[in-house]
Amino acid sequence: MKRNIGNVSIIVLVILNVMVWLVFPPVNDGRENFIRQYAGEVIGSTNIILMACSLFLSTRPKWAEPYFGGLDKMYVTHRHTSTAALLLIFAHVLTVPISLTGWKLGNYLAVIAFTGIVSIALVSLAPRIPYLNRITGGTYEGWKSLKKTVGIFFIIAYIHALTIGHPLEAFIAINWVQIFFIIGAVSYLYTEFLGSFFKRFVSYTVEAVNHPNASTTEVVLRAKRNPIKKQRAGQFLFVCFPDRRTLNEFHPFTISSAPHEDVLRVTVKASGDFTRALLTDLNPGMDALVEGAFGMFDYKTGGEKQIWIAGGIGLTPFLSFLRDMNGNLDRDIDLYYTVRHREEALFLDEIEAAVKKNPRLKAHIRFSGTDGSLTIEEIIKNAGGDVRSHHVYMCGPLPMVQAFEKKFLALGMPARNIHYEEFNFR
Repeated sequence: MKRNIGNVSIIVLVILNVMVWLVFPPVNDGRENFIRQYAGEVIGSTNIILMACSLFLSTRPKWAEPYFGGLDKMYVTHRHTSTAALLLIFAHVLTVPISLTGWKLGNYLAVIAFTGIVSIALVSLAPRIPYLNRITGGTYEGWKSLKKTVGIFFIIAYIHALTIGHPLEAFIAINWVQIFFIIGAVSYLYTEFLGSFFKRFVSYTVEAVNHPNASTTEVVLRAKRNPIKKQRAGQFLFVCFPDRRTLNEFHPFTISSAPHEDVLRVTVKASGDFTRALLTDLNPGMDALVEGAFGMFDYKTGGEKQIWIAGGIGLTPFLSFLRDMNGNLDRDIDLYYTVRHREEALFLDEIEAAVKKNPRLKAHIRFSGTDGSLTIEEIIKNAGGDVRSHHVYMCGPLPMVQAFEKKFLALGMPARNIHYEEFNFR
């Protein structure tokens, strides 16, 4: 499938790197621990390739989305390649012969690069490790600020490779690796320093700030001149508000408006520093910068029978779908919207109106605090006893999405019929 080409390409590059070192091996100069040095350089070069791929994916190239299944899946690959690179750093350190005497510049650079990259990795892992999360504070903003330095440590790591004493003579292999160093370094410079000159940030004005409930903000944006290029329902964008220090970092949010509307709407739950600041610091008339739209979460690519599952603020892409229908629904859809309590529910009136307009749409609202959690058995029953031919679209808390994915797969539903986006960009 086209959506797997990106991941397969990275695996092929890793295999190709090993083959280059095997086909064009370094000259055995008779040094002690030659094999260890050889293995260490193969591991180190593989690490550079993986880090270069990770840095390249951080540039958010829109043309690459179809080859990974969407920008969210690209970030998953980015996370996996970064993790693999981190493990290879440890493998490299354990493999290469290390002397405690006669250190040169390259040795000290290795320590700096190792310490920096491991520190960033620990902060990235903090939200998944409670004790570490308490130490680091675990905020998205703090992680993002620290992550901006990863390219510096990548460059330091490569300079380490060039300045370490007595590297092996492997002309072709070393020049092959230099290609990926250039890709990684240019990607980093583009992301952190040059992107503002080349990326198409579109200027908007905050037209309205609404609060559907006590913890949710709906931001209505109007383009100052030309809006972002035509988007599909359910996509997401990156937005920042440069007039406020607390809101001037780009964050991803799903577009909850329909593509045909002349404004953009994003509906956001207060769950972090930035989203809480939206509740208090954002006012109509402020400037906004928008990048996008991204994502391939599109119900129009699915089959004639669909199941939509929304948990909490995960309703937002489905709001975009409903607003896009305009009474012209051409497939059978069961929408399940689950929140803990009624006062947390969003836009129930719009959902009811959409059901009246579209006879093939059915809505099932679940208040888990009183009705209990949504079950797979209920979904199967409403689908007529068999869901294997349905397409499922899910958005909500990741544990909920993963639990339902596992259950649908166990029922025999093909994995290609299950669609969801991952907004964990850390």
